[in-house]
Order: sequence, then structure tokens, then C-alpha cells
Amino acid sequence: MLIYALDDEPLLLDALKNAIAEVEADAEIHTFIRAKHALKEMDEEKICPDVAFLDIEMPRMSGLELAKSIKDKSPKTNIIFVTGFRQYAVEAAQLHMSGYVMKPVSAEKIRTELDDLRHPVERKSDKRLCVQCFGNFDAFVDGTALHFKLSQTKELLAYLVDRQGSRCTMGEVRGVLWEDRPDNMSQRSQLRNLIADLRGTLKAHDVESVVIKCRNEISIDPGQIDCDYYRFLQGDLAAVNQYRGEYMVQYSWPEMRLPSNARR
Repeated sequence: MLIYALDDEPLLLDALKNAIAEVEADAEIHTFIRAKHALKEMDEEKICPDVAFLDIEMPRMSGLELAKSIKDKSPKTNIIFVTGFRQYAVEAAQLHMSGYVMKPVSAEKIRTELDDLRHPVERKSDKRLCVQCFGNFDAFVDGTALHFKLSQTKELLAYLVDRQGSRCTMGEVRGVLWEDRPDNMSQRSQLRNLIADLRGTLKAHDVESVVIKCRNEISIDPGQIDCDYYRFLQGDLAAVNQYRGEYMVQYSWPEMRLPSNARR
């Protein structure tokens, strides 16, 4: 997350930066004493902050004026005003701000605002395998979509993701993939081929350790996967806002499995 912090008083700016860093230890925080320096960086570096904490009363260009300029360049930047005066609240609200922090700042106040951003920030993950469950199911490694030799292999992966690391017997998997069809030797052979395709494709991308296979059971390691559904269950605001009532829609079985807290 890229965060701008602006205050014309150096000591207050340091306090603001420290409070932000305490809440978002991994954030990249750029501090400015002058509004023009922040705008110059945006223009020259072609970057847009995810969040901008702006003191309102600053010389030459106020925080309100700066917010308008930032919004013109980056409409999705979350503007959070930091001030010791309440009289600006109405004018600040007209700028569709994300938050309003009264001085003195504290980590608790900063955390409250960052937990409820107007434009939630999509967190970058260090996990190489990313899966999308909302809408159509899909899987990516380092941003590139996975392509399997067998069409039903993706559905196998989808089911394992849905199970969130729980061990699945071969019989259970066959019952899901082939629904009400009688279990037979042909299905068992097909499932072995699907598992081989899944493991081979993941191995080709050096992420084969995601799949855990032992005797008559198979599962995935959810800790190695960045998944919108998993983040939803953890209460991640961006994932919650991303959910539109559709979950692995290309398959017939997921709707019955979707937890009630994700059906709303």
C-alpha cells in the first residue's frame, strides 16, 4: 500500500508517519511538508497513492485544495483529512473523503480509518498461485492463467479449493465430479488422469507442493494460495466488496456448499 502523509509541521508529520507505520508496517509511506511536492511526485513518477492523509490548514495550498488536485489525478485515492478543527467537516465531506481524523493522531484512529476505506485497497500477495472463486472459477500462477490438458482438471482444483484444505477421499471427489452417476472403473481411471494432469501442470510452474496426495485421499494446502473466497471468510474488506452473489458459477455443485455467510 502506498500512503501519502502531509503536514506543514515536521513534528506532527513525524507523529502521523509513526502512527501509520504502526498500523501498516508493510506500507510505503511518503511524507511531505509542502503540497506542491506531493503533486510533483505524482506527475513525475506517474504514481497514485492508495491513501493520502492530509492536514487541512497548510500554507499556500490547503489540504482541501490539495485533495481536489489529487482526486483529479487519481479518483480512487482515499483522502483522509487530519486536523484539529471540526469546522471543515462539511466541506471535506463534499470532496467524497474516506475519513476524518482529529488531532492528536494515534494508531487507533489511523487503524479505524484504514479499516473502512471508501475505495478498499487490493493487497498484493506474495503467493504465486492465485485462484478466483467469485464469478467463474479460475487459477493463475504469477498472473498467468493455468491451462490443463483435461477440461475437468480445473473443476477438480476448484473442488479442492472449496474444501479449504480438508482431506477428500477419492470416492467423495468422484461423487462430486460425476454427480449421481454410478461409480465404476472408468471414473476411477479418469480421476487418476485428472490428478496426474493437475499435479503435472502445477509442477511445470513449480507450485506442485500445493496439492497433497496420500493413499486414498487428496487435498490442497490453503496456506500456499491467494484466494478471494478465503480472504472473504477472513473478513477482508476488499474481498467482501468484491463478492456479488456468484461463486464458481460454471459448476453445478458449489451453490449447495457455499457457507451461509457468503450467500448474502
